[in-house]
Amino acid sequence: MAKTKSKSKWTAGKPAKMRLASVNEASSQQYKPNASSGGKWKEYMALATVPLVMVLGNSMLVPILPDMEHKMHISNFQASLVITLFSLSAAIVIPFAGYLSDRFSRKAIILPGLAIYGIAGIGAGIAAVMHAYGFLIAARALQGIGAAGTAPIAMALVGDMYKDGNESEALGLIEASNGTGKVISPILGSLLALMAWYAPLFAFPLFCAAAFAAMLFMIKEPPSDKEPPSVKTYLADIVKLFREQGVWLLSAFVSGSLGLFILFGVLFRLSDLLENKPYHIDGVAKGGVLAIPLLGLVATAYLTGRKIKTKGTLMHKLMLIGLGVMSVSLTAAAFLHTNIYALIGFALLSSIGTGLLLPCLNTLITGSVDRSHRGMITSLYSSLRFFGVAIGPPLFGLIAKRSDALLFGIVAGLAAGAFFLVLGCVHPPEKTGQ
Repeated sequence: MAKTKSKSKWTAGKPAKMRLASVNEASSQQYKPNASSGGKWKEYMALATVPLVMVLGNSMLVPILPDMEHKMHISNFQASLVITLFSLSAAIVIPFAGYLSDRFSRKAIILPGLAIYGIAGIGAGIAAVMHAYGFLIAARALQGIGAAGTAPIAMALVGDMYKDGNESEALGLIEASNGTGKVISPILGSLLALMAWYAPLFAFPLFCAAAFAAMLFMIKEPPSDKEPPSVKTYLADIVKLFREQGVWLLSAFVSGSLGLFILFGVLFRLSDLLENKPYHIDGVAKGGVLAIPLLGLVATAYLTGRKIKTKGTLMHKLMLIGLGVMSVSLTAAAFLHTNIYALIGFALLSSIGTGLLLPCLNTLITGSVDRSHRGMITSLYSSLRFFGVAIGPPLFGLIAKRSDALLFGIVAGLAAGAFFLVLGCVHPPEKTGQ
């Protein structure tokens, strides 16, 4: 393989379409991940707590928003800002957190991020008890800033720590943890609200504390033998990276963002249909129904991560299969959406397709650059994913007002577009990380 050298370094794969860096090229000489099966899984579980906490911070509050409106005497729009400001502040700060993790270390960003996330959560709970709306949304925006330094940086840390198949396994578990959080958070939020409507706000810092302890005591970050480049050099390297690899990287970013946009948009629409006539399914029962497609995502993402290892050809096939399954199932939903049982089945199939897609993209993207630039790349990817999750529900709601057939037809077309994007632009080498 040819190599392109600069003050940062990445190796070439297929020159015109995709080039992958050797994973841990600088640090693998010094750091060996825990070789024992039990030790490795302890590390995996500690890493998985970080995306789980990030998901709980938003999704667990959705069930209490109606109570928040009533108790705090605020409008529906004001209540929605409790979710929106968290998401926007996180999406804006994520790239800066990625740069800082490249310059210093991953844990130097993750641990303070978890601390800010949890402490601001206590502030949000106090604000809710005092009915101080301004304080509440300020605390939620601060939580978003803390969250920016959690899950995206954990993905980069996995790329630093593992190779030879362990990386894809860990990333598959992280994606499964992300999905698990989305399964349990509405149910958990509803159950906690039975004690007091603001109980989820106070419970969340406990989850942050547990993740903080797991990262502090169970994760040993590999050392770096490189001096961080100047800001000018760093930015020049990022520009050069996108000039040389931008086609496949941006294609991968867009495909991952579309996958989550479709997933959460479909779940949002399914949630609305379950609440309306003739079903009137709400609360914990509705959370149980929505858990069906999400459990499909969780199981598929975990198994995909275990299977793909460093098999680039297999990753490409699974991504195409996943997007194909999404497109076909959503096309079927456009014609059969009036049957709620069929719609749940199609949502499950689409989620399984997403579970095939995301672990492959995660593994390719984290391995696409050397350690000194990985934080920025995974953060940009995570930021786009965040926007995909954030804009899915409102856009689905707007289109559904016109026609559910139109809605599912459009998203089936988007999945098909992502299929051809991956087919034409994302070409992993036969063996990645080489």
